[in-house]
Amino acid sequence: MRPRTEAGIPAEDALPGGVQYSVKLDGFRTVAFALGGRTVLQTRSGRDIAAEFPGLATTLTQALPAGLVLDGEICAWADGKFAFTELLRPDAQRRAAGIVVAYVAFDCLAVPGSDIRDLPLADRWKLLRTALRDLAPQVQTVLATTDRAVALDWYETLVPHGVEGLVCKGLGSAYRPGARPGWIKVRHAETVDARLVGVIGSERRPDSVLVEFDDATRAQTSPRLDPVTAGRIAAAVAGLLGPEVRDEDGSPLRPVREGPLVEVRVRTGRQATVRFVRIRDDDAV
Repeated sequence: MRPRTEAGIPAEDALPGGVQYSVKLDGFRTVAFALGGRTVLQTRSGRDIAAEFPGLATTLTQALPAGLVLDGEICAWADGKFAFTELLRPDAQRRAAGIVVAYVAFDCLAVPGSDIRDLPLADRWKLLRTALRDLAPQVQTVLATTDRAVALDWYETLVPHGVEGLVCKGLGSAYRPGARPGWIKVRHAETVDARLVGVIGSERRPDSVLVEFDDATRAQTSPRLDPVTAGRIAAAVAGLLGPEVRDEDGSPLRPVREGPLVEVRVRTGRQATVRFVRIRDDDAV
């Protein structure tokens, strides 16, 4: 299931069966299939990324019973906060830097021998908590509550730790792939999709990108891209670059033909900025 975006945190009785409020993390949304002997980590685009997180996949294989299916996110923890860009680094680099990677589950889709997607979330949540009780720190249940006041406190205080907002779900709702009515997300700063139409700076390590919105307006992202993100962008646009021109500041600009969709965070006001978030590959929530 994918949540729809709302501006405010709903009341405790706003969704069927009452509301469960959970923190919204910034990671790779994956369904974990425990197959007995190995674990598949399937993204929304259908890729199995277990090989990109071998340590985590091994932990899940050892910890989970065959037949358990979870919905959750692969998250990285660095410098006291969740750090999405660390997920983009090779596994060897993450381990050398001491980056902690964990699977944070927020739903249970199957237990050994039974598909439980038709059960209400309240029942699935109990089964999830039971299944993940006393497991390794790399396998956790998401922080969740049914108390709106507690959720509001999390929403206001956990931003420095990389928590983007809240996901609010109806406790009486069944799990319906692709459906939106029963889940709501509330973010501090909403992101939008745009088309990547140019890279500014080195084509191998761009400083920023030029994006085009649905209304045909264009904007340059800021601040400067970090090395990991710059490398990922360079790989995504390889072979799509047009001849070099100069932008308004005289920096080298390479137009991108049929560039990928990207996710950006737009802040308005006197300090208006367009911040690059990620390439939109449907693997992140």
